[in-house]
Amino acid sequence: MNYTYRIIVEPDEKGFHASVPALPGCHTWGKTIDDAREMVRDAIDVYLRSLVADGESIPEDAGMEVFETVLAPKGVKRATVHA
Repeated sequence: MNYTYRIIVEPDEKGFHASVPALPGCHTWGKTIDDAREMVRDAIDVYLRSLVADGESIPEDAGMEVFETVLAPKGVKRATVHA
């Protein structure tokens, strides 16, 4: 059976942090985005295997991503993100 999970990848001071909202505590890190994606696939695999070994059910990702664009208040400058 296949499962599909949303993965959130965000830059941090060392590289990229990846987390899986539907799997609490399932997160990892990678030097590049591709590294983070590879590491999070491994983390998901270990997480799901652990659930099966403990007789737990495997959760499905029922969440969704929604992006909103809002106007910044006057005088607010855009932050610079370094990736």
